[in-house]
Amino acid sequence: MSPARPDQSPVTRLAPSPTGALHLGNARTFLVNWLLARQHGWRVILRIEDLDTPRVKPGMIERTIETLGWLGLDWDDGPLVQSHDLEPYRSAMRRLAERGLVYPCTLTRREIESAVSAPNEGDHEIRFDASLRPAEIPRCFDGEATNWRLIVEDGRVSLDDAFRGRVDLDIAASVGDFVVWTKRGCPSYQLAVVVDDARQGVTEIVRGDDLLDSAGRQALLYRALGLGKPPRCCHLPLVRGDDGRRLAKRHGDTRIDHYREMGVPSGRVLALLARWCGVDAGDSVSARDLIGRVSFDTIPREDITFRAEDDRWLTDGV
Repeated sequence: MSPARPDQSPVTRLAPSPTGALHLGNARTFLVNWLLARQHGWRVILRIEDLDTPRVKPGMIERTIETLGWLGLDWDDGPLVQSHDLEPYRSAMRRLAERGLVYPCTLTRREIESAVSAPNEGDHEIRFDASLRPAEIPRCFDGEATNWRLIVEDGRVSLDDAFRGRVDLDIAASVGDFVVWTKRGCPSYQLAVVVDDARQGVTEIVRGDDLLDSAGRQALLYRALGLGKPPRCCHLPLVRGDDGRRLAKRHGDTRIDHYREMGVPSGRVLALLARWCGVDAGDSVSARDLIGRVSFDTIPREDITFRAEDDRWLTDGV
């Protein structure tokens, strides 16, 4: 597991999670990612992040791949499926343990919550205070089904975001020691992403700004694992419902497959996504026709609101 060589061409990844169908919000992010890649000559990897096993739905991997293709998005490598080989993540954990940077933790959520104030807004994650660390840190990891946490020291993590500019994050203050290995016997999202990005040579990441805090955690893991400089990140404003909350089931059926099954053409869906990127593409457009038209200069700086009239526009004439 080595960082990408500086002479390699840039690499990005489309990384859907098969825990639910692709909806308009994450489709917009995937589209922007793909457009930037095709415009700037980045190689595109399709990676299926399926380690959240309790929530992965049967057949969803195949359905997600088909939906991306229906939108006109392609890739150069993959699909690479995380769950097919856990050894790279175990190897990373052994390295962290040898360096005394992780430790097992059997405390329950209630026990952690009783020691701190309140969960973070948004994901309801409880901050894990340094005072809850064990007195002795083991130097051996054998893959047991126990939560393991990364030791997070005080101090800020600075990121140069391609869309937002300089961002300073205080991970110790926001979440503290976070989980990197879970009691299901598999890596957490944060560790899996870092291990995969490093070994797959990913240099460019485009995602929603709800994952900005994750960028800080992943930068700490890059440092802890000695992987060099993390990929350059771009965190885009989210698509939200008219209640201001992140687009979800509560806002109705916004799945791409829902519109596809109703007979809405892919070109019309893409035209709406383009409009959300600041580009007027009329009533229909192909993904390839948008290459070079969508850029950081066109994308609005504020969140996008999905409204009832957007749904009516998509389905007009179907």
